[in-house]
Amino acid sequence: MAAYQRLPFRIVEELNDLANRIRLHVVATTSRAKGGHPTSCSSIAEILSALFFQVMRYKVSNLKDPCSDRMVLSKGHAAPALYAVWAEVGLFPTAELMNFRKFGSNLEGHPTPKLDFIDVATGGLGHGLSHAAGMAYMGKYLDKAAFRVYCIVGDGETSEGMFWESVNFCSYYELDNLCLVVDVNRLGRSDQTPFGYDCDVYRRRFDAFGWFPIVVDGHNVDELCKSFHNASLTKGKPSVLIAKTTKGKNFPEIENESHWHGKHLGEKTDNVMKSLKRMIRNTMALKISHQKPLKDALPRVHLTDIKLASAPLYKFGEKINTRSAFASALVKLGQMNPRILVMDSDCQNVSYTNDFKVFDPSRFIQCFSAEQNMIGVAVGLASRGRSIVFCVTYASALTKAHDCIRMAAISRSRINIAGIHAGVSAAEDGACVAGLEDLALFRSVPDCVIFYPSDAISTERAVELAANYPGLTYIRLTRPAVPVIYSTRQVFEIGKANLVRENIKDKILVVTGGVTLSTVIEAYEELLRIDIFLRVMDVFTVKPIDKDGIIKHGRECNNRILVVEDHYHEGGLGEAVKSAVAGEEDMAVKHIAINSIPGSGAMCDQFEHYSLTCDGVKNGIGELLCICDPCL
Repeated sequence: MAAYQRLPFRIVEELNDLANRIRLHVVATTSRAKGGHPTSCSSIAEILSALFFQVMRYKVSNLKDPCSDRMVLSKGHAAPALYAVWAEVGLFPTAELMNFRKFGSNLEGHPTPKLDFIDVATGGLGHGLSHAAGMAYMGKYLDKAAFRVYCIVGDGETSEGMFWESVNFCSYYELDNLCLVVDVNRLGRSDQTPFGYDCDVYRRRFDAFGWFPIVVDGHNVDELCKSFHNASLTKGKPSVLIAKTTKGKNFPEIENESHWHGKHLGEKTDNVMKSLKRMIRNTMALKISHQKPLKDALPRVHLTDIKLASAPLYKFGEKINTRSAFASALVKLGQMNPRILVMDSDCQNVSYTNDFKVFDPSRFIQCFSAEQNMIGVAVGLASRGRSIVFCVTYASALTKAHDCIRMAAISRSRINIAGIHAGVSAAEDGACVAGLEDLALFRSVPDCVIFYPSDAISTERAVELAANYPGLTYIRLTRPAVPVIYSTRQVFEIGKANLVRENIKDKILVVTGGVTLSTVIEAYEELLRIDIFLRVMDVFTVKPIDKDGIIKHGRECNNRILVVEDHYHEGGLGEAVKSAVAGEEDMAVKHIAINSIPGSGAMCDQFEHYSLTCDGVKNGIGELLCICDPCL
C-alpha cells in the first residue's frame, strides 16, 4: 500500500469546517432538547469528520451493505454528534436533528438500531468494543471481506472490566481489521479520569495487550488521517488511536472545564454558536466527497427455515442429559447451514460444544472466562444478519452478563444463549455455581423467548426453534440425565405447553419443566394407584408462557394448580404461572421451589431438602386438595 500523502490544505480546511458544523448542530439540538452531552460530542468532532469524509468506505444508498466499513460509537452519549455527521453526509435533512430526544423520534439520547445507520445499541459503557470485535471477527474469519471496523470509546469507559475483556479478545484473535479510538478528553462524569492526559499510560497498556498503539492529537485532522492510514497497514494485531482531545473543544468559557458533563449549554448557547460560526471558513456547500468505492462484494446469506440435519433419535425412557442433546442439535444445524456459529466460555468439555468444535473448528469461537465480552461479541457477529450465533456458558455466570443481555435486547439482536448447570440440581459445589436466578433474569428481558426443555427430544427441537427465532432466546439446560418422554413425532411450538399426562378425572394441574418433570411423573404414577388424577403440563417455554393453556386446563382441573420448579421462588416459572392466571377468579396456585440459598450437596439431598422429590410433590398435592376442598 502506498505511503501516506498529507492532505491538501483545502481538504484540511473543509474537514475542520465539518467538525465545527457538527458542533453547531450538537449545540442547537441539545439546547432545544434541554439535555444531552454537547461537551462530550465536541471532543470527537474532528475524529468523526476524518472518519466519515476521508477514511471510511460506505454507501449512503445501502447503509447495511455487508462490505461497507463499520463505526461503533461506544460512548453512545455522544449520539448527537453521530446524528449530525449523517445529516452532513446527506442521509436526512439537518432540520430533522431538532427532533433529538423528542417522544416518537428515533433520534434517541443514545443510538439504537431503530435507525438504519446504527448496527448496535450503545451507551451502556464498555460494550462497544465487544460489538466491534464481533463485526471484525465476522469480516476477517467468516466473510473474509476487506471492510474495516472502527470504534470510538471514551477514556472514562476504559475503567470498565468488560472493556479489557474485549481488548484481550481482539489481540488474541489478531483482529487487524479493527481500529479503536480512545477519546482522551480527561474529564469523566463527575471528576477527572484516572490517568488524565497521561496518554503514555494508555499506550503502554495497549502495547502490553498486543495492540499497535498510536498517540495522536485528536483535533488535528491530517494527523488523524495519517494515523488511520498507518493503522490500516498494521498486520497481525488490532490498532488503537489514543487521541488527546479537549472536552467542550471550541466552546468559549466551557472548553476543558469540569462539571459540564451531560448538560446543555444554557445561557452560554448563543455565544458558543456565534463563536463556532466565526470559525467556519467555507459557508458554501462542501466539496469533499464522502463516497469511496467498496473493495469487494459479498453474496447474500440465508438464515430462514433452518432445520436439523436429522430428527432426534432417542429411545423412550433412555436417560440423556439435555446438554448432550443440545450439542448434538448444534452439529445438526451446522451441517445444514454454514452460518451457524458457536461461542463458548471455556466450558466446552462440560457443555459438550467440543462436538461442534470437532465438526467445524472455523465456526467455533473460544471466548474463555469472559462472559460479558462473549455476549457483546455475539451481538456484533449477528449484526447485519449474516450469522446465527449460539453462546454457551454456566447459567450462574450469566448474571455477570445481565447488562450485556439487556443491551442485546435493545439492539434487537438475533442471538441465542444457553445456560448449563441451571438449578439446585447442580449445587454440589454450592450456591455460587447453581444457576437459580436465570429465569428471573431472562423473563425481565423484553421480547426474549425462554426455552426450558425436559428431555433430549424437546432440547433438540428447542435449538431448532431458537435458530429460526428473529430475536433473543435463552435455553435452560440442567446437569443430570433425564429420561426421554417424547416421541420423535412430537410437535413443539414457542408459547405452547405440552400435556404429558391427562385424564377426564384430573383434579389438579401440575405445571413443571426441565429436570423436575420426571419427578412429577413419578408422583403422578403413585397417586394414580389411589385414584388421585393429575394433569401434568410440561411448560416447554417459560416465556412466552402458554397462558391460554394454563387457564383452560386449570379450569378443567377444578381451579387447582401446582407449580414445581428447580429455581428460586422469585421470578421463575411459578411467578410466570401466577401472572398468567392473575385475572382469573378462584384459581388456587401452590408453588414448590427453592426457598433459600442452598449449600453444597448431592442432587438427591438438595431435592429432599426443597421438597422436589416424589414425596414432596405428593405432599404439595395433598395440601392443595385440603386447602381447596376441606371435605377431602
